[in-house]
Amino acid sequence: MAFRKDNAAAHPDWFNGAVPSFGPDTARLLIVGLAPGLKGANRTGRPFWGDFAGDLLYPTLLKTGLARGEHDVLRPEALSLVDCMITNAVRCVPPQNKPTTGEIKCCRRFLDGRKAALPSLRALLAIGRVAHDSILSSFAAKKRDFPFAHGARHRLPSGLELFDSFHCSRLNTNTGRLTPEMFERVVGDAAASLRD
Repeated sequence: MAFRKDNAAAHPDWFNGAVPSFGPDTARLLIVGLAPGLKGANRTGRPFWGDFAGDLLYPTLLKTGLARGEHDVLRPEALSLVDCMITNAVRCVPPQNKPTTGEIKCCRRFLDGRKAALPSLRALLAIGRVAHDSILSSFAAKKRDFPFAHGARHRLPSGLELFDSFHCSRLNTNTGRLTPEMFERVVGDAAASLRD
């Protein structure tokens, strides 16, 4: 809490709050990330908007048909999502982008509420292990039964599909752990599942 207050004082023109989900309430795919980035969503008020991860995510959504328009950080109104919504496992920016177990657990009720508010939900895309684990906890599913792996596809007990991707962070892309092609393949699989 002190970190967020200090940041709000240093940058009063930034969003600096619990970042709301982005996308239509009719979405059949829920994309779940880790937490708002300090200079991305915490500044702009939109998940992944204005940070490096968003520079990979949003063009990929455009390429796979899950978004339309143009990804221009200075014109957020130029892009809309198609049949998907983006949210985060943790709603407020954590220090060093590392949420504590307590923060993740505290924010799970918001993930529960987000899922419940999507009546057409058919699939989820976890961007990173924290998102994957939060989704499983939200469904009261055992992690050992649904191991996280890039490109994994799980059928949850609820009948919904869960797709896993390494996080599209600079750390993963700069080290080659995640390439744009790898990421596009998973996002494309999630998009294709909506047409099955």
